[in-house]
This record gives sequence, structure tokens and C-alpha cells, in this order.
Amino acid sequence: MNVYLDTSALAKWYLNEAFSEEVEEYLREATPAYISALTKVEMKSLLARHRRDGSLDPLIEARVFSVFETDIAAGHLILLPLRVEHYLLAESLLGSLPNARLRALDALHLGALKGEGLKQLATADRVLADAAEALGVACRTFF
Repeated sequence: MNVYLDTSALAKWYLNEAFSEEVEEYLREATPAYISALTKVEMKSLLARHRRDGSLDPLIEARVFSVFETDIAAGHLILLPLRVEHYLLAESLLGSLPNARLRALDALHLGALKGEGLKQLATADRVLADAAEALGVACRTFF
């Protein structure tokens, strides 16, 4: 199964959150899973936000990001570089879903997914899931 993981679902693999066990079980079957370069930036930002709000120790933050990078290096996560095509697809998706509350970076996730020919999205983001389903993308949700 070729699945694209957005950051909201991926974070549940590395941090103890609601639905973490379900994500772990899902990824046992779905790996390797695909992420984009955007996911790396968002993951770094998410961990830093948790550190700043006091819910994550700086050493744990560094360890979690290191494990994340190790999973990429080991091929458990396939890192897709972002290409101009992905940005153009994201722009097109925003135009084709005028009533969706889709944010720019979520549209970019969908642009990467569509640009790479992936057919399934795993997410914990309702807005992103709704937009993906409106586009005919199968979704596995964790909310």
C-alpha cells in the first residue's frame, strides 16, 4: 500500500497522543510510507512548539527528531522532494475546492501526494481529510 502521511498522523507515531496506538498498528501494514520535505519542516516545528510550551523536554525533542531522521535513512519513511509540479498542483487544488477550508501547506501535502501518484492519505486533520476525500483520495483518519 502506498500511503502518504501528513504530519498530524506522523506525529502520533513519535509522540504519545490520542490514536498513537492506531497509527502504530496502521504503519506496521503501511510501511514504507511516503512523506514530503514539507513534513520534515513541520515535524521540526511541531516538536519545537511542544518544547516551548513545556510539554517536551529538549533532550526528548532531539531524540525524537533523530529517530525520525533514522526512519527516513532506513527507508521506513520515503522522503519525497518537493517539486514545482507539487506547488502547481496545490494551487490548482485550492481553485478546484473553493468551499474547502484547505490551508496552503495542506494543499501542498495534497499536491505532493497527487504529483507522485499516491492514492491514500493518512491524517489526523479533519479539514485535510475532507479535502482529500472531495478529490477522490482514500483517507485513513486518526481523530
